[in-house]
Amino acid sequence: MSASTLLRLLASALALFLAGCGGTPMPEPQEAPHAEAARAPAPVPEIIAEGAFIEQYAVTNRFRLGRPRSIRVAPGGDEVLFLRSGARDFVQSLWSFDVASGEARELLTSERLLGGADEELSPEERARRERLRMSARGIARYELSKDGARMLVPMSGRLFVFTRESGDVKELETGEGHANDAHFSPDGGRVAYVRGGDLYVIGVEGGAERRLTRTASETITNGLPEFVAQEEMGRYRGYWWSPDSRRLLYQETDSAPVAEWHILDPMHPENAAEANRYPRPGEANVNVRLGFVAATGGPTRWVSWDREAYPYLATVKWRAETPLALVVQNRHQSEELVLTVDPRSGRTTTVHTESDAAWLNLEQTVPRFLNGGEHFLWVTERDGAPVLERRSIDGSLVATLTTPGLGYEGLIRVDEEAGNAWVRINDGDATQQQIARVPLAGASEGSEPERMTTGRGMHDAIVGGEVWVHTASPLEGGMTFTVMRGGDAVGTLPSVAEAPPFAPQIELMKVGEGQLNAVVIRPRNFVTGMSYPVLVSVYGGPHHRTVRASPLRYLLQQWLADHGYIVVSIDGRGTPGRGREFERAIHHDVISAPLEDQVSALGALGEAIPEMDLHRVGVYGWSFGGYFSAHAVMQRPEVFHAGIAGAPVADWRDYDTHYTERYMGLPAENEEGYAHTSVLTHAPNLERPLFIIHGTADDNVYFVHAIKMSNSLLRAGRAHDFLPLSGMTHMVADPAVSRSLHERFVEFFHDNVRDRQVSED
Repeated sequence: MSASTLLRLLASALALFLAGCGGTPMPEPQEAPHAEAARAPAPVPEIIAEGAFIEQYAVTNRFRLGRPRSIRVAPGGDEVLFLRSGARDFVQSLWSFDVASGEARELLTSERLLGGADEELSPEERARRERLRMSARGIARYELSKDGARMLVPMSGRLFVFTRESGDVKELETGEGHANDAHFSPDGGRVAYVRGGDLYVIGVEGGAERRLTRTASETITNGLPEFVAQEEMGRYRGYWWSPDSRRLLYQETDSAPVAEWHILDPMHPENAAEANRYPRPGEANVNVRLGFVAATGGPTRWVSWDREAYPYLATVKWRAETPLALVVQNRHQSEELVLTVDPRSGRTTTVHTESDAAWLNLEQTVPRFLNGGEHFLWVTERDGAPVLERRSIDGSLVATLTTPGLGYEGLIRVDEEAGNAWVRINDGDATQQQIARVPLAGASEGSEPERMTTGRGMHDAIVGGEVWVHTASPLEGGMTFTVMRGGDAVGTLPSVAEAPPFAPQIELMKVGEGQLNAVVIRPRNFVTGMSYPVLVSVYGGPHHRTVRASPLRYLLQQWLADHGYIVVSIDGRGTPGRGREFERAIHHDVISAPLEDQVSALGALGEAIPEMDLHRVGVYGWSFGGYFSAHAVMQRPEVFHAGIAGAPVADWRDYDTHYTERYMGLPAENEEGYAHTSVLTHAPNLERPLFIIHGTADDNVYFVHAIKMSNSLLRAGRAHDFLPLSGMTHMVADPAVSRSLHERFVEFFHDNVRDRQVSED
């Protein structure tokens, strides 16, 4: 045992003794005798037993295992269906909550479906789950037929149909190979799926499967979304049934123009490398086209639009009694068209054009055509903030349903019979989310939406008509799944998730000239007047916020704080929820404004909280947060004294087209921006400790990013730590690896931040 480890264990034992035993509550913050605002490091007691919390955090998948997920209200509102695993088990089963009795029962298990056989995932299914950041096993997905009588349950490449009334299970005879992305026809009589890159259908009541396409090859697939559609657009489907169940619209993807990238498992050099087509900025994308095929088979009728000008197929909507609608984007994502399609000819008509000088944010819930197809709902930011509006089929504006100040966050459900839409809003506070109903007729002057939730926190809803489920993670703590009928609670979906051993104590603040949202987590034995080192938990990039009015999100940060740190997170420019100008500030340069905001906000927090020792600051993050952390210690070493870069992008020229070009433009048009935002450009400037971590099997931010970063640092003579996670993807789901990784975090920050001498400056 090293001397430093022994000292930490002795400090921990002393802290536990001072704190009392037998579950005695911790004392309130108190004045330290003769405390001075000294900048020299002061010993800070550690009040978390080594390994106890982080072990539980890892094996419970951040205390999320055992919670209800994939919640659906059955047609008629008599049952609420959901998936749930055990508290320390990734294997999910299908459950039902009876609204009348308030009782829950297990409907279906993977054991019943597979008879004890091991689950097998096809490469397509593994990729889909990675795109969804899904680590669950067992029953991972289910689909209700339109009438609610049956459920389709894919499992291990096989397809099972569960009849709700009888409880009977039937396996569809789909032939050799894995059936992927299966969906009921609207009439419930057939199921479509993709196998081996071709599209198939099979009858639910029996009969042979029918192959609808025959063009699959090493570079051509039918019925599957391409990589960037799943990873960046949020579109996870590659085919769609017609409302009358007579035909299907499917995507043909030709990936031949895209360069192959390879993933090799260094732990198993005997295995061949996995090849993926990965489109990089300025280079070729896949070619996508859409075609109609009869459900009984036959020739394909192709859809026509200007695919050269608008190569991205972003969204497809096909509902009963409404037009088939597409959203297509140009390569720069600065312009998109809403098209309607004539299934008989494949011809398209433009009904609306949306543009933005920087980029357009996609929302997969729109366009949402209303019955009859004369109007559709749309989201625009043209007046500086996202609003939901209703437009005519000729594209003209009919009504605005939400005002800019309401802070529209997303469309949940449209109830045309009641004349309203359920929406997510933030009420002008980007740290929270509320649920409201707004009239389809539009907002009148001075009118207010009908708020369905109250209390600061993170609220969401799964709506099935009169019955809906309210999920809440409020500022007061905890998480609930309440079954509602109208405005009345009728029950709670049971969760078996383990309760965390403590409640994070968070402080939400607005700091600096920009009034940036920040959250502060102090040690639970915080002593007023004592000097504490600081850790910045960061993401800092687009489409994600780290500051939320939900303590459950900060369990790891509280654990880190309890090791003797003040932990902070800040949402600067580039993050969503505060209007178009705030978010678009990173256009063509995704690092300068975020870095400036983190630095200025950190200084403002230090002025407000004198116990924050800004001479001892560490920064850590994952993905964009890892990228930010590397830049922070390289570009602003006087502010950030050590950093952990998890799964970082090193150079945007090596990330995917759709994400990168949205914010950075094409490399040929922004050479200076790509050079400045590359970590490799600034690597020779590193003078602070940097710890790089990356999964070798990451197919989102490829492992090459970490290799290039480490190589640039090595060639520049800059010392750094590098930890490859063998076989890990962009997410670390293995509990053993998760625990060890977070323990290494603490060791790194103790050595390079907590124990850092100010004289080193």
